[in-house]
Amino acid sequence: MVKLNKIYTRTGDDGTTGLVDGSRRAKHDARMTAIGEIDELNSAVGLATLMVAPAINAELLRIQNDLFDLGADLATPLGAFDTPDFAPTDMVLRIVARQIDWLETAIDRHNAALPPLTSFILPGGSEAAARVHLARAIARRAERAIAALASAEPVNPCACAYVNRLSDYLFVLARAINAGDDPLWVPGASRA
Repeated sequence: MVKLNKIYTRTGDDGTTGLVDGSRRAKHDARMTAIGEIDELNSAVGLATLMVAPAINAELLRIQNDLFDLGADLATPLGAFDTPDFAPTDMVLRIVARQIDWLETAIDRHNAALPPLTSFILPGGSEAAARVHLARAIARRAERAIAALASAEPVNPCACAYVNRLSDYLFVLARAINAGDDPLWVPGASRA
């Protein structure tokens, strides 16, 4: 359980921040960048919740909780608390395959009602879809940050897969919100 009595600690005034295992990293470190991207993604998903139907809102709230799990996962380097791999424990929160499976099931469910794509789509259509598209673009940036981190040090493979699948989910969700009536890209439309 998290309990925050005091919001400011002054411990980050030197340009570092603490991880779950007690170690400190520079705020511009690749791990902190990835965590920050996930935080921004969570905020964008929260913004999208304001414009969607209750059933989709429930899905997005579930995802917001998963994104906190993902942030905790990234904030716990491999080996913290003597974990030899990325298995979750009572002390270590990790993204697990079940969370990815849920996204895939949701993608398939939303996609089943959509017409096939015949063109790339423009991010927009309705305000709700545009907000979901913005979250999707941030998810892709977060994915790049996690991939950069993974090239330098171990990262939970499920964390990488989760954010990749999440961007797919958000793409399909935006299309579902637009009921497949998406604005289409017209290549070179404004050249003439």
